[in-house]
Amino acid sequence: MSRSGYYKWLINSDKPDKDAKDYELIYEIFDKGKKKLGWRSIYMDLVDEKRIVKIVMNHKKIIRLMKKYHLFVKIRTRNPYKDIAKKTKEHQTCENKLKREFTQTIPFKVFCTDITYLFFSRHLAYLSAIKDICSGEIVAWKLSNNLSMDIVMSTIENLKNNSSLPLQSLQDILIHSDQGVHYTNPQYIKVIKDLGMIQSMSRKGNCIDNAPMESFFGHFKDDADYKNCKTFEALSLLVEEYIEYYNNERYQWDLKKMTPVQYRNHLLAIV
Repeated sequence: MSRSGYYKWLINSDKPDKDAKDYELIYEIFDKGKKKLGWRSIYMDLVDEKRIVKIVMNHKKIIRLMKKYHLFVKIRTRNPYKDIAKKTKEHQTCENKLKREFTQTIPFKVFCTDITYLFFSRHLAYLSAIKDICSGEIVAWKLSNNLSMDIVMSTIENLKNNSSLPLQSLQDILIHSDQGVHYTNPQYIKVIKDLGMIQSMSRKGNCIDNAPMESFFGHFKDDADYKNCKTFEALSLLVEEYIEYYNNERYQWDLKKMTPVQYRNHLLAIV
């Protein structure tokens, strides 16, 4: 310690700690929570409207005092055995058969699918979609307010009902996804197998392996004013109108300056 630092400490050593009272309040809540509460829980307790004595203390001060007095929360670790059991006994992954071969020349041969989050008017919805990699056309979609298996199962059902498919057959079509919990679910795997489709999955942690789907979601979020939708019904109508526009009116340079549907019909006419 430097000489000046020592004398500064000596002068201030007799002064009372200005944070003592606030620390006691924080520690009381911390101790009551069996030393498992972080700054967020402590802050919510302090500003609780049911408190008889109102306390004004922002989160920055709580964080500073917890660091100052070494009030550290033990972070709960994940149980690796649960993850292992889940992956080996129930959910199954498959190899990446697509291997980023995004340049396809025949429509209705290679599809990709994914789910994205849509935050709107303090609510959250989920959009599942299937895209034909060749034409860029969205061939099926489903909007949901939850992430149950129904969102992907309904998307597949909508795909089966797509009248644009030749003979409405999905036999031997490759469908690519990430390793999300929905796509590794035995229920989804069975449906894909029963339809005669070929399942492919991105490598773990490689979102670029599913770049065509990410591209569509990016365009949707840039173009559509979905955040200002007040209700789920309004959002659903917006999604429907945008996909109709995307498929039939949005010209794309890489598709010979055609829309996805125009490009699909152009390729089918050549074949």
